[in-house]
Amino acid sequence: MSHAEGHRGTHVAAAGGADAAPGRATVLVVEDEPSIADVLAIALRFHHFEVMTAGTVREALAAAERTRPDCALLDVMLPDGDGRALGRELRARRPELALVFLTARDAPAEVVGALGFGDDYITKPFNIDEVIARIGAVLRRVRPNDVLPQRPPLRYGDLELDETTYVVRRGGGSVQLTPTEYALLRFLVRNGGQVVPKEQLLRHVWNIEHSAESTVVETYVSYLRRKLDQVGPPLITTRRGVGYGLA
Repeated sequence: MSHAEGHRGTHVAAAGGADAAPGRATVLVVEDEPSIADVLAIALRFHHFEVMTAGTVREALAAAERTRPDCALLDVMLPDGDGRALGRELRARRPELALVFLTARDAPAEVVGALGFGDDYITKPFNIDEVIARIGAVLRRVRPNDVLPQRPPLRYGDLELDETTYVVRRGGGSVQLTPTEYALLRFLVRNGGQVVPKEQLLRHVWNIEHSAESTVVETYVSYLRRKLDQVGPPLITTRRGVGYGLA
């Protein structure tokens, strides 16, 4: 099956977006790598978004015409054009459309160019939880009256993670976390009292396969401890040489 045929099949499956369930936000994912597009679509649907996918500028414009999305997640480099130019065209057609850019480069000029008219950008390789968090944050900011997907909170002891608003509370107080800190804490919560190896945290939170990068885990665990321990007793435990868990 060709690349174009794969994306056409996805369009057919998502064509029901025009009659999407009331209150569900629709995200148009424009990414020419089918494996990346599939991962994004699966994760977004898991979080109760309606999803359309496209692999080219032409397919994206046709999809946006067929079903009006609430947010477009756009790869900057596309086979038949520039994702930023596509974003301008989509925004011209629908001024209220939220725009989030995916880029493999973090050069200042490209970032500034994207944020000149877009709402956010994410660099590759990305963490899927951060993508979901960024899209949710952008939609709440640009369309505060819309109803976004609701998910039950995650709880562990006196800790509560709101998976709709990405707000963390402990002992009744709010804890301000970055998207990466939130993704790390959520993974620890989902594993309950188990000790999670550093390699597993790198793979699931940072999408890194090499343990040589394990210092990033230690750094973010220290960030989390500093914030969580301000509002309650020590929560994150360390198993030296293995990984981290929750008390």
